[in-house]
Amino acid sequence: MKRIMSFLFVIVLLSSVQVQAQFRKIPAEVTEAFTTQFPHATKLSWKDNITNFQANFNNGDTLMQVKYNNKGQWLETISKMPYDQLNDAIKDGFDKSKFNDWEIVLVQKITSLNNELLYRIEVRKNAFRKTFLYFSQKGQLQKDIPAL
Repeated sequence: MKRIMSFLFVIVLLSSVQVQAQFRKIPAEVTEAFTTQFPHATKLSWKDNITNFQANFNNGDTLMQVKYNNKGQWLETISKMPYDQLNDAIKDGFDKSKFNDWEIVLVQKITSLNNELLYRIEVRKNAFRKTFLYFSQKGQLQKDIPAL
């Protein structure tokens, strides 16, 4: 019985530490960088990813996500977009891929710190088979990653 109580105490202690880590205060440098970069953002919510801070928001009619490091340095911006706004090279690359008969679920434009611009197309074959496809601006499939 003593062993069970000790085990339960450790579990409760560890879970409370994890919860506290999720409620870390967002540094002023991060919120200032966000406000400067996106002054008209609406429906803002923050997420602490331990190594960075992520803001989810609307910028006009566009659903967006941006990440900053702890010092407020911009890392990445992701914006949702319709498939028909992709350039012809990317659409052609998708049509020539082995995933061309899969359902398109979501299309996102990803701009990263190293000025890399990628387009992520989430596709699904069925409820259990989903994949993220990453295309360059020239329509080259850079990588495909199965979704969990």
